[in-house]
Amino acid sequence: MPATLTGQLVVAISSRALFDFEAENLIFEAGDDHAYMALQQQRLDQPAPPGVAFSLVQKLLAFNAGGGAPQVEVVVLSRNDPISGMRVFRSAKHYGLAIERGVFTRGASPWRYLKPLAAQLFLSANEADVRQALAAGVAAARVMPDAARASAAHPRELRIAFDGDAVLFSDEAEQIYQRDGLAAFREHESSRAHLPLPAGPFKPVLAALQRLQHAPGGGMKVRTALVTARSAPAHERAIRTLMNWQIEVDEAMFLGGLAKGEFLREFEPDFFFDDQVGHVESAALHVPAGQVAAGIAAL
Repeated sequence: MPATLTGQLVVAISSRALFDFEAENLIFEAGDDHAYMALQQQRLDQPAPPGVAFSLVQKLLAFNAGGGAPQVEVVVLSRNDPISGMRVFRSAKHYGLAIERGVFTRGASPWRYLKPLAAQLFLSANEADVRQALAAGVAAARVMPDAARASAAHPRELRIAFDGDAVLFSDEAEQIYQRDGLAAFREHESSRAHLPLPAGPFKPVLAALQRLQHAPGGGMKVRTALVTARSAPAHERAIRTLMNWQIEVDEAMFLGGLAKGEFLREFEPDFFFDDQVGHVESAALHVPAGQVAAGIAAL
């Protein structure tokens, strides 16, 4: 029987999101892929430094340490060439990351392999690949390679924070805000407080995290947070939507437009997902962050 990833949370990640390849990437971006390959070959035995999503991957894989059927699969899905892929695998082994699968496309867009992998989340530093993944129905985010690294204060707890509109929820309400302003947005959400919002691209990811939370492995726990620019009275529809989905979050921050960065600094997530560049840049000063390039505010 062929191997299967059925029943697992499958996360696809680019090599630049997992490891810090920024120095090497300067050569790649210059268009000299042969020089890039030669440099990676020279550094095959030199482990790459951890990248912005390293802590997220490390903790996700720790859920498999309790024995029994694996709960999480991490696959490297990269524009790198196969030689550079050797360094990725060697670096993963160096850090004890149980990553066995990878697809390396030497500059071609790799997003088309998300479907056969049954990936539920894709993290990449390439905006075009992220947008293509989102268009194909896969939750995806463009990581900020220079973002702050995750805190080491919670080694046995996976912490993830999400924006609401255009991330966990659709951008239905955000479209009202962009077109008609704050007062119209509040009226729209107050009058529809009892109606669940349509799902956004990251609802399946939050649902998968809740399954991990209820069946922890390897002594790991999950802690989630909703961090949104909404405030009362628009908070109610967000909470009722989660109730309707029977999905819980541990913390909810209704910030009414306040900068999110300092609140995220206190929450200390392993990753934060938001659709708006300004919010992601604010967050990236303090925590690992990525932009969900979906919805009207991300255009």
